[in-house]
Amino acid sequence: MSQTKTTASANTEFPNRVFSGVQPSGAMTLGNYLGAIRNFVRLQDEMDCIYCVVDLHAVTVWQDPAELANQTREITAAYLASGIDPKRSIIFNQSMVSAHAELGWLFSCVARMGWMSRMTQFKDKAGKNREQVSLGLFAYPALMAADILAYQATHVPVGDDQKQHLELTRDIATKFNYDFCGEDQPGYFPITEPIIQGAATRVMSLRDGTKKMSKSDASDMSRINLTDDADAIALKIRKAKTDPLELPGLEALSEDQQGFGDALRAERPEAANLLGIYAALSSRPIADVVGEKAGQPFAAFKKDLTELALAEIGPIGAEMQRLMNDKAAVDAVLADGAERARAIAEPILRGAYDRVGFLKP
Repeated sequence: MSQTKTTASANTEFPNRVFSGVQPSGAMTLGNYLGAIRNFVRLQDEMDCIYCVVDLHAVTVWQDPAELANQTREITAAYLASGIDPKRSIIFNQSMVSAHAELGWLFSCVARMGWMSRMTQFKDKAGKNREQVSLGLFAYPALMAADILAYQATHVPVGDDQKQHLELTRDIATKFNYDFCGEDQPGYFPITEPIIQGAATRVMSLRDGTKKMSKSDASDMSRINLTDDADAIALKIRKAKTDPLELPGLEALSEDQQGFGDALRAERPEAANLLGIYAALSSRPIADVVGEKAGQPFAAFKKDLTELALAEIGPIGAEMQRLMNDKAAVDAVLADGAERARAIAEPILRGAYDRVGFLKP
């Protein structure tokens, strides 16, 4: 985008606020927990946080209605069981707050077709069937921008696969500010900053270390679900794909000792993945784990990893099951969160409408 407005990039007039969401399409996995939800919990100590179950995004592809409702509650249960406090943070599902859809339409008119066409996730998801996918799948990055900017959120935790969408959000905010705010006025929407996640933000498949752990993978053995019992977790780690060598040593790390070198990720992706999961679960630097486990056979390491996984996520799964048996309590959290979210989003939406020139009663 060539147009810029220097006053629009200053976020000093906006209070620090985090927005993020998880899509209700498939079981919650260890990858969701380590890559997103655990960091959501930590952010509560730093900023005001809004955490959404993005059910509008889910229906860009067909969803079974009953299953969509169930998975919306499951994500909410995962938020709560992991330590997100509904009194300190706002938890709700997206479709309860109409400002998301309304601002999403406005941003669809601000965004350019060229920007949307460059979104790599659409290309990946559509594959060779681009003519058959929904318009919503193509346009949903504009809705994602609305999710964030409906609350004038200043920060969004992102992994590698979402960086491009956040850049689009920044472009949309910049163009809206340029088009509809006076030259001597600050921008109406903040230029949202990324919060780059720490170690193991991309947890890979237990069956193929070159692919991301995904709740949509056909093989349940490829992932650890947060609701898996102890036997299932132990079996999946025991059966996780490895290679014939012992665990690598410190020479496998990059020069800054913060992560694996490209060679190990390419040559021994499963070793890199399991060590990364261990480091993340234990909240330790990867260098400490590699130094400690160097030369071990995978069988011994997997036993240690199983014990660690059960200690960390076993209680979360148990609490999720308890919450899923109390749907009324989960729904009450969502309803309260939606009311609080609307109180923030509706005035911001009205301000955007004023700037565009929409008449209202």
